[in-house]
Amino acid sequence: MAVQPPEEFLERMQELLGEEEYAAFHASYDNPRFAGVRVNTLKIDPEAFREAVPFELRPIPWCQTGYYVDEQTKPGKHPYYHAGLYYIQEPSAMAPVELLEVAPGERVLDLCAAPGGKSTQIAAKLRGSGMLVTNDINAERTKALAKNIELYGVRNAVVLGETPERIARAFPNFFDKILIDAPCSGEGMFRKDEDMARLWEPEWIRKYAGMQRDILKSAAALLVPGGRMVYSTCTFAPEENEATIADFLLEHPEFKVVPLKWDPRISPGRPEWLEWLAKREEGRIYPAEVAAQTAMCGRLWPHKVEGEGHFLAVLERQGEGQPQMETIGLGNAPSEWEGESRSKRESRQGHRGRQGAGRDAKGVDERELLESWRAFSREHLNEAELPGEPLLFGGNVYLSPLTKERLDGLKVVRPGWYVGSVKNGRLIPGQPLATALSPSETVRVLDLSASDGEAIRYLKGETLQVEAARIQCSENASPKGYVLITVDGYSLGWGKWQDGMLKNEYPAGWRWT
Repeated sequence: MAVQPPEEFLERMQELLGEEEYAAFHASYDNPRFAGVRVNTLKIDPEAFREAVPFELRPIPWCQTGYYVDEQTKPGKHPYYHAGLYYIQEPSAMAPVELLEVAPGERVLDLCAAPGGKSTQIAAKLRGSGMLVTNDINAERTKALAKNIELYGVRNAVVLGETPERIARAFPNFFDKILIDAPCSGEGMFRKDEDMARLWEPEWIRKYAGMQRDILKSAAALLVPGGRMVYSTCTFAPEENEATIADFLLEHPEFKVVPLKWDPRISPGRPEWLEWLAKREEGRIYPAEVAAQTAMCGRLWPHKVEGEGHFLAVLERQGEGQPQMETIGLGNAPSEWEGESRSKRESRQGHRGRQGAGRDAKGVDERELLESWRAFSREHLNEAELPGEPLLFGGNVYLSPLTKERLDGLKVVRPGWYVGSVKNGRLIPGQPLATALSPSETVRVLDLSASDGEAIRYLKGETLQVEAARIQCSENASPKGYVLITVDGYSLGWGKWQDGMLKNEYPAGWRWT
């Protein structure tokens, strides 16, 4: 057996599954794990992707933009990966967002989002319209979340590092769709992550089940009437799955489980395991109509599909309504990104309040910031109509789908699309601006080839010698200035060209290693 799951876990699964199915389940740990990539349709359509990539692809049945790949081809070691054309993702993990049925223009919340794979999947379905609020309470993990949002060219996202309870206070009845890929005991990932199998403890199940119930309670207050919520885990434990959903339904009768009507390889939920729990732990006995709804949930089993273990539940809030629109802040609590609230800042300034008008929390003149952004746009962008309103903080410029007041009091990692910082009155464009722009939106473009090594040299941070004739310029523009660097037509980052020399602006933390 390639993976050695904990003995107590195996005994528990044998009791739940019965001898015949358990034998097939146990044998699945001898099979190799499956790897997948998902196309980022914000940058490339699936047909063009299939023609462009040099490795073999096989469709994943439950995700139209997902493909199985051979891990040995190392898809992360290709310039197209650094251009954000695809996300490397475990195949089963692509299912929850497909069930969310996101449509362009909607307001969507990914509540437990890091490292961001499902958030980038949601963003692709929004197609640049509506908004995505993506959140994770773990400060370290939000760094990876923010980077993935930026790498994959997402323009309409806000990244938070908040508790679900505080988000619920700030955004009641606000979101059309909510994804809860809940923290869990991780039993479904043992084949993928042997450390998880080695560290697993049976106490995890009860601990995570309590967390999941709290998260669902907060999420219920965030969803508009008629909205949809998808709850998923990567564990087999019924305490974290059917029982969590049954408890939620008992406490929130306005929600119903929506039966899964797609891919026949998705197995139903196991309401009979609620009875098993009640007998084993003298737990709650659920009404028949509640228990029956858990059968309409779904399970991905490693012995039935080419993927790891997942649980899926689609919940809809009954009724009709519109998203809550008015601004609701959290009082005078300081925002992590803002430093202090407006009322607190004005109180501190006292009689100097008028003198400070038009300046941000660090005393930077907001009019100068805005003019620097507009000047950069005139000089370097082809009159592109970019989404969001300019939002300013500490010398940085963002384009945000939300107002600063709406975010007041929250721990904000990214208040919107980061476009640059201002130094000495000039805007220095940010890497996230480059990754989300198309070549047609910029005045100067230098296209590199993935096949001749030049793109890799750029990604390693090297300075390039480039003839002026290679810089594709808009009409009446000179090649001197900021240049969008692309690989085979797909954006990578910035360079600054002058006199045959391309100064490399690719961030050190993003470079090819």
